[in-house]
Amino acid sequence: MSKLLSKYHVPDQDKRIQHITPQTANWEHVHFSVYELNVGESITLPASENETCLVLIAGIASVITLQQRFEKIGERISPFERKKPYAVYVAPNELMVIIAETQLELAVCQAKGKGNYPTRLITPQDISAEHRGNGNNRRYVHNILPDDQPADSLLVVEVYTDEGCTSSYPSHKHDTNNEPQETYLEETYYHRLNPSQGFCVQRVYTDDRSLDETMAVYNKDVVMVPKGYHPVATIAGYDSYYLNVMAGPTRKWLFTWEKDHQWVNSEEYAAKHASR
Repeated sequence: MSKLLSKYHVPDQDKRIQHITPQTANWEHVHFSVYELNVGESITLPASENETCLVLIAGIASVITLQQRFEKIGERISPFERKKPYAVYVAPNELMVIIAETQLELAVCQAKGKGNYPTRLITPQDISAEHRGNGNNRRYVHNILPDDQPADSLLVVEVYTDEGCTSSYPSHKHDTNNEPQETYLEETYYHRLNPSQGFCVQRVYTDDRSLDETMAVYNKDVVMVPKGYHPVATIAGYDSYYLNVMAGPTRKWLFTWEKDHQWVNSEEYAAKHASR
């Protein structure tokens, strides 16, 4: 099995189904965990030097920090409702308590913070949405914590891709500090499939193919992207959702297209598929 693929497992003693750290991923910036809680259960996350974005993937929760208390936030019971989520940005050095008001699927996205921004609630009204791509390369994006919103390191988005379509495509990379063309950003993909027995395919590869991994990704698996291109392809019958977390030395999303496939962005391709 690829070292870039973290398989789903039943909740451990800490109620985690995924736990990615810089040590386990062999990188520097991104921490990512997913928790599953039953009604009335709670978790306490210790204060650290990291800033945090708590994303309610599914369910309703109350979030308590040293400075804030957000009661019974959340609206969607499944991410495939395609409602915008609720999220909470938590400043560094703040302890967090999360209480499940319903069954709860919670993503904890972290990277090193500087303390520049206070803890705040991110509501659906704060989240922009956009369609990207055309034809069989179309997808729908919720920008939870994009680079035009306040944070020190984290970038967080969620993406919906219909059955039979590609996403994170044409292939692109962000593994080089070369502004203004490209920034170095580590990235995790937390995948959900609907129906849940489905799978999608994700490839991670570099120009010289020193890294070239192709993975069958099932529901609640995580793919780690330390470098290289990283497209996703869905399978007939199964819609895809994934939550992306990125962080690096500079909080800008600047990337480079793979030249061989950049033509898929062309007006000719868009016009060809406009009527489909």
